[in-house]
Amino acid sequence: GATASGVHAMLVEVDPETMMVEIKRYVVVHDCGTVLNPMILEGQIQGGVAQGIGNAFYEQLHFSDNGELLNASFMDYLLPTALDVPPIETDHIETPSPLNPLGVKGAGEAGAIPTGALFVQALEDALSDLDLEINEIPLSPQRLFELVEAAKLERTVVS
Repeated sequence: GATASGVHAMLVEVDPETMMVEIKRYVVVHDCGTVLNPMILEGQIQGGVAQGIGNAFYEQLHFSDNGELLNASFMDYLLPTALDVPPIETDHIETPSPLNPLGVKGAGEAGAIPTGALFVQALEDALSDLDLEINEIPLSPQRLFELVEAAKLERTVVS
């Protein structure tokens, strides 16, 4: 059909003291059917991954108890910068769609949609000795620290 497919892989390192996360490697292999413009497709994938990283680690709305938005400016609302997004390795498999004359499939969602879940899975893998299960994003270093401390406490109680 006309449904695009692909796979993402991410390798992260977590500083055990600060819980700062560094993305060491990010790889995308994608099939959007016939590639009409490789440069635009590359930008679409990379931009989507950057957006996904922002959704997973930076972007979070904070409200007061009265419902007032507390981080309504770019001074307070974090977005990833070019320094926060790693080089993204991409490859494209072309399996033309039989459902349209150009053989194209979607490409717009390919970068952003899987990134949040992949980010959490990479963190769980990097912290596998804690048997940590993360069920939320965005995941700031502070929130990651809280989850790690709770997992350590739970291990102590169970032992």
